[in-house]
Amino acid sequence: MRLLAKSLLLVAVCGAANADQASLAPLLTPLNLVAYRPGTATPRFSGDTLESKPLSLADLRGKVVIVNFFASWCAECRPEMPVLEKLHRELAKQGLSIVGVNFQEDRETVDRYAHDLGLTFPLVLDPKGAIGAEYGVFGLPATFVVARDGRAVAFAVGIRDWGSAPALALIQTLLSEPAQAPKPTTKK
Repeated sequence: MRLLAKSLLLVAVCGAANADQASLAPLLTPLNLVAYRPGTATPRFSGDTLESKPLSLADLRGKVVIVNFFASWCAECRPEMPVLEKLHRELAKQGLSIVGVNFQEDRETVDRYAHDLGLTFPLVLDPKGAIGAEYGVFGLPATFVVARDGRAVAFAVGIRDWGSAPALALIQTLLSEPAQAPKPTTKK
């Protein structure tokens, strides 16, 4: 297992500046993630966070984004949340953004859940399941990985160990890609 972790870390560190799907494949396999075809755009979403602030995927351009769909009643979702929180706390300054999307629950339920688990990353409310439908969510937890340039990298349905060496290698590889410079604004 340590050899696998070291190998994956080596692939992550030595990866190309803009990793393509073929070079990411060895990083996706240990996590049993499903790779997107090259050029696949991530579905855009926007919604209100638990704090009633608007958040959209477009707001996160230039960051590596992990979008995790969850519900308080989902037994498999619960163990992932503290791991995602840890990633949020440790890697946000490097450009990782964790976004939880609650699937069809009310604000009070989500607030209790977030408080019980000590979650500080943004939680977007999806009371009608519209964002989940846009992403094709058919089971929980469902997690989507988005590169800095907005391209869809991979997804998983079911629990994954996002704190494992393979997950960290994938995240570090994506974080090593250059952040795109913001588009210049023109003054009128």
